[in-house]
Amino acid sequence: MTLIIDKRPIKNKSENPPSLPENYTPHPSSQKWTRDAVETLFALPFMDLILKAQNIHREHHAPNAVQMSQLLSIKTGGCAEDCGYCNQSAHFDTGLKAEKLIGMNRVLDAAQKAADGGAGRFCMGAAWREPKERDMDALCDMVSRVKSMGLETCMTLGMLSGDQAKRLSDAGLDYYNHNIDTSPDDYARVISTRTFEDRLHTLNIVRESGMKVCCGGIVGMGETAEDHIGLLMALANLNPAPESVPINALVPVPGTPLGDSDPVHPIDFARIIAVARIMMPQSYVRLSAGREKMTDEAQALCFLAGANSIFVGDTLLTTDNPSETDDRVLFNRLGIIPEGTTP
Repeated sequence: MTLIIDKRPIKNKSENPPSLPENYTPHPSSQKWTRDAVETLFALPFMDLILKAQNIHREHHAPNAVQMSQLLSIKTGGCAEDCGYCNQSAHFDTGLKAEKLIGMNRVLDAAQKAADGGAGRFCMGAAWREPKERDMDALCDMVSRVKSMGLETCMTLGMLSGDQAKRLSDAGLDYYNHNIDTSPDDYARVISTRTFEDRLHTLNIVRESGMKVCCGGIVGMGETAEDHIGLLMALANLNPAPESVPINALVPVPGTPLGDSDPVHPIDFARIIAVARIMMPQSYVRLSAGREKMTDEAQALCFLAGANSIFVGDTLLTTDNPSETDDRVLFNRLGIIPEGTTP
């Protein structure tokens, strides 16, 4: 897995931003996105950007289908990392109580409810810096048991060794989530207990194990517009790009260092989704955390911009998510169907 990072500062946007050539096509995965190319996308008038993103989306994905995943916290709180956005870090006093790894029955019950609710992928997350060897048998058993229910499987457990990744892959794990969170230049502001290169190392191990990669970031943490460019460049310049790209809006939590950050404007958030779709045309672009605070109109803009995956269920690990009823009403209003179903 390779990555090219262009650290030149962003240019000032002119009153008449540059347009893309009529015959413009996104870079194939064997090529690299430059900062100039990404700046050009972000500088497009909003309507032009959305049109390009929607056209590219329709070339690679069903236009009105959205992939549905459900996320379960299998080990909550007490994490040794100091991610400044996370209420599960042991470094911050957020009132969240640390718990042990949950039992198999709770996992299977949640997976069955997810399947009954229309989810096609079941994601399991543990608040760890990395899994302990004593937990690997239980984790692999969870994967195989959930997969036997007909669901795609995903886990996020922190950093992995090569042996751990191979064991999870052999157990049938389809996706491994390991977000890079923000741009390479902004990373040290958000997290100090591991480096951006540590993240890339784990992603490389996951890719070599044969699993698919789920990797995205968080916006609204006090980062700059330049960091939005850097984040998407870092993701799209992975070779290959992640099969699943969650774009999260920060859910501010009192007691965390970034809990008082200003949110990204909904139109700017949709612009990020659109650029992600253009840069990573074949990936699932997931409208992830933060939907509970978004209006229906803001979510509709994101779907128009090329988002084609969401998390369903009332809870995302430890934060709120729109209810099943709210999602059903919105999907009906927009004519969206869950991926794998027929209208």
